[in-house]
Amino acid sequence: MVWEAYWRVKVNGGSAGVDEQSIKNFDVDRPANLYKLWNRLSSGSYFPPAVKEVEIPKEGGKVRKLGIPTVSDRIAQMVIKNYLEPKVDPIFHKSSFGYRTGKSAHQALEQAVANCRTYDMVIDLDIQSFFDEIDHELLRKALARHVSEKWVLMYIDRWLQAPVQQKDGVLKQRTIGTPQGGVISPFLANLMLHYSFDLWMMKYYPALPFERYADDIIVHCRTPLQADYVLNQITERFKQCKLRVHPQKTKVVYCKDSNRYKREHPNVQFRFLGYSFMPRECKSKQGKLFYSFTPAISKEAVKRINDEVKEMRLHSMVQTKLEEIAAKLNPKIKGWVNYYGRFRKSALNKIFFVLNNRLIKWVRWKHKPYRYNLKGAVNWLRRVSRTIPYLFAHWKHGFTP
Repeated sequence: MVWEAYWRVKVNGGSAGVDEQSIKNFDVDRPANLYKLWNRLSSGSYFPPAVKEVEIPKEGGKVRKLGIPTVSDRIAQMVIKNYLEPKVDPIFHKSSFGYRTGKSAHQALEQAVANCRTYDMVIDLDIQSFFDEIDHELLRKALARHVSEKWVLMYIDRWLQAPVQQKDGVLKQRTIGTPQGGVISPFLANLMLHYSFDLWMMKYYPALPFERYADDIIVHCRTPLQADYVLNQITERFKQCKLRVHPQKTKVVYCKDSNRYKREHPNVQFRFLGYSFMPRECKSKQGKLFYSFTPAISKEAVKRINDEVKEMRLHSMVQTKLEEIAAKLNPKIKGWVNYYGRFRKSALNKIFFVLNNRLIKWVRWKHKPYRYNLKGAVNWLRRVSRTIPYLFAHWKHGFTP
């Protein structure tokens, strides 16, 4: 079990924890490290080290706090996760898509698209500080319904209580929450919301479909009155489970399109899994224009990717060949196309226009004749795109300079 968990952690990668030991450093003495971990886990003497707190920038100048376990602790968590998932995962709701084998974000998005065509209203639900505020006692009760092995419950309890090492090195004790970034945290989050939300919806509102990806939730309703009522009931339900609905980010949205033009509503768009759902102009096969409530890459995702491209400072790589730049960029480009190109791929032009401009800037810095000749640099890159159309992954999708 430890050996299998190690390989899954190694494939997933990740940064070092509080001990500053990377996976590469762990592998230097891998047999001894794995033996020590197995020995402690099997004897009941394993105690997890503190979790390293890392701040990830969010929109609006805010930050999301992630908890990064050490490599050995990620392996230990993976042992328990691998043991529990086959037993517990089958009980989860079919509309729970996050961090589950055989489920994906694209499946959640496809179901959301279909439901937005049928149901006029959407409750865009945001749970405030969900991972940080999961109640340990309620989580233990949920675990006890499916887990009888005392050693499993003991180790999960130790992970829940493991302290967090903040940026200044101070250890902060935890009495609620599970660190977002831990291997077992998504599983625990799904279990918590299975009882807090999924089963509750099945019991009281079985006719209303929803999509849930971890704590990212949207609920479909028929009318604004129904949506407001159900939102109030969900808010009360979460209070019972010691969770909070975010008052500013949670909203009721009208899925406006050409067939729903009569009703006026202040909210006609929402974000879900990196996509923006909103009325968009489309053209039928007969050439007729109409509005459809469809998803496309969100402006927040566009900004994040464009900022990432700018931070690469491609124009400064004057000693690097274009083929080497392509080899470095293509894995990222393929990831962007594969994820954000599933719906309305043409919207990706907002990303690849910026990327192509960065490549043109590289041409101007690389080749002196084009330093002050923008048109010449553009034509040079266009010739390359025609000669080697698959050099950059986005070129073969039509996003050429």
